Amino acid sequence: MVNFRKYISSAAVLASGFFLAQSTVSTVLYSQNYDNQKNSLNLPSPVSSVVEKTVLSAKELVDINVNTMMADPVLKNADWGFVVYDPKTKKVISSYNENTPLVPASTTKLLTTETAMHLLGENYRWMTQLEYSGTVDENGVLNGNLYVIGSGDPSLGTNKAGAWSYRDIISDFVGGLTREGIRKVNGDIIIQTALFKGNISMLPENVVWLENNNYYLPVGTTRGINPANEKLIVKKGGFSSEKKFFYVSPYANQMVYAEKYDGEGILTTKLPDAPAYLANSFRTTLVKSGIPVTGKVTPKMTDATPENRKMLAAYKSPTLGDIIYYTNQHSDNSLAEALLRTVGFQKMGDQTSESGRMVVTGHLKEIGFDMNGLNYMDGSGLSRSNNVTPISQVKFLTSLMDEKYYKSYLTSLPVGGQSGTLKRMFLGEGNGQVFAKTGTLNKVKTLAGYLKTNSGKTLVFSLMVNNYAGSVDMVKKRMEKILAPALDL
Repeated sequence: MVNFRKYISSAAVLASGFFLAQSTVSTVLYSQNYDNQKNSLNLPSPVSSVVEKTVLSAKELVDINVNTMMADPVLKNADWGFVVYDPKTKKVISSYNENTPLVPASTTKLLTTETAMHLLGENYRWMTQLEYSGTVDENGVLNGNLYVIGSGDPSLGTNKAGAWSYRDIISDFVGGLTREGIRKVNGDIIIQTALFKGNISMLPENVVWLENNNYYLPVGTTRGINPANEKLIVKKGGFSSEKKFFYVSPYANQMVYAEKYDGEGILTTKLPDAPAYLANSFRTTLVKSGIPVTGKVTPKMTDATPENRKMLAAYKSPTLGDIIYYTNQHSDNSLAEALLRTVGFQKMGDQTSESGRMVVTGHLKEIGFDMNGLNYMDGSGLSRSNNVTPISQVKFLTSLMDEKYYKSYLTSLPVGGQSGTLKRMFLGEGNGQVFAKTGTLNKVKTLAGYLKTNSGKTLVFSLMVNNYAGSVDMVKKRMEKILAPALDL
């Protein structure tokens, strides 16, 4: 921790010398604006900005700003921690409560997405295939089954990260049947994927459900999904696609979040069992298109004696790099939780969140993550039981700079004043120089990432605030103020 007393006393001596050297008297230097500023929540630095620029180093200014914030009404009773670190010298430049475990909110996604990129590679893709068994006769009748083979694609049908919509995928599947000359299906549409055998039935502990301006996802296995059956119980500010809605899912029996309300009783929701929805929609489209299907949609998780099959169509997801970019830019909780289950499946053979947590924490131990104070409960950061220290976040982000995918990962982070969840922060100082993941829960605001200084250096920082007073916008302004002098380091 920095020695603030040393900096403040030295600044005071230099400041007094600076003012005594001026030809004007002190009454000219005094301004009523100073008292107005002093009484506002936006407290001034201990010395004037002229003196700061004249006699104090950038490091001293960072330290003084942090010290000033300790008495700020918004932060003085909060639990908060801060570190700014130089990866070249491997030294902490300035810090406060750097070893204190704090709720990280969505900066938890840094651990989840990096683990996925490390284990799977940024060019990894998920495949969703349409195959058929049996034979096609001269009349175009398929005497056999259609198979929808899923692989756990977290972006399936979402339009996220460049993913196709369900309609586009179904259109491609129908085209595959047409190319094969199939005009009727005398059999079932079978969903075959072992990935969904371990779907979770509830979220991790201590997850906040009703929180404005954040994303929430439904949980549990759904069968025969029909979004029109979901019961809307709360709406925010009218039936607009830009508003937030909450509903009770009959599949999970819990209150969950919906992305938009389409009117006429139709609620568009996130779907935890995407292949089931795809297969049911595919069957409906085939029948409407004049291709009858005599059988039904049925899951078949394992097959001891698989039929011989031929591929009709194959859909590739966007790359993992694209999905991680979308996840970090938009702080997408559903994609982050899906990535957690994906790494669990790849390493341990099932898609439970528990396996995902074991894989992530195991990976962190392997790369030398500082595990002191870490409590990793979910992939997205929705759980208030998550904990991490600012210093461990900084050391983790520093270690990524030696990875071959560092450039791609850096690009995935929101940029201050320009993109993602940082588009409305750092509109002045720091614009285009802060690359960081944000985190927001009620009375929790966090920021962790990289800082490009005016001299061209790259610094690493973590700033986490829990249990603050006032609004989240007030905390954002104080975050900007703390980081501003670091731009001159």
